[in-house]
Amino acid sequence: MPRFLPWLLAVGGALGLIAAFTLTVERIELLLDPGYTPSCSINPVLSCGSVMQTPQAAFFGFPNPLLGIGAFAVVVTTGAALLAGARFPRWWWAGLTAGAALGVVFVHYLIVQSLYSIGALCPYCMVVWAVTIPIFWYTLLATLDRFGGGARAVAARVSGYHAVPVVLWFLLVAGLALQRFWTYWSSLL
Repeated sequence: MPRFLPWLLAVGGALGLIAAFTLTVERIELLLDPGYTPSCSINPVLSCGSVMQTPQAAFFGFPNPLLGIGAFAVVVTTGAALLAGARFPRWWWAGLTAGAALGVVFVHYLIVQSLYSIGALCPYCMVVWAVTIPIFWYTLLATLDRFGGGARAVAARVSGYHAVPVVLWFLLVAGLALQRFWTYWSSLL
């Protein structure tokens, strides 16, 4: 397990939890007052208000941030427990990795929807994207290491370059956002 994983889970999970909670509060405010402008609606591109009012914002029939509140609470708790010296069984790591994998798949669905269907970026959502990717990656590596055999060999082989996939992943998402909204971004120069 990477030595910083407990900190990544605790801090990354806390950032995700705060973003999900804030989005939930903003969504409630918008429901109470349709004329409300959320704090994260900064300009035509960075506008969570327009994102919140789409069907994609409630993919399962309720606001997506409610999933984040539950999921990130588990991540924060796991990180805090690891920092306190807890050791979890392999089934816990398998479950955490499966949950993180579902989270990263869902986040990528929302990234594609934000870029190419909705046409706006939600700043709080982008915080969730930014923490979900490394949480998934490093949880996966820790789980592979725990399962031994070929899985451990894969984790060991990747460990020397562990940050490269995350950096490339971030660059790809940033590049897609830059390309998609290039007309807007270039008008600011």
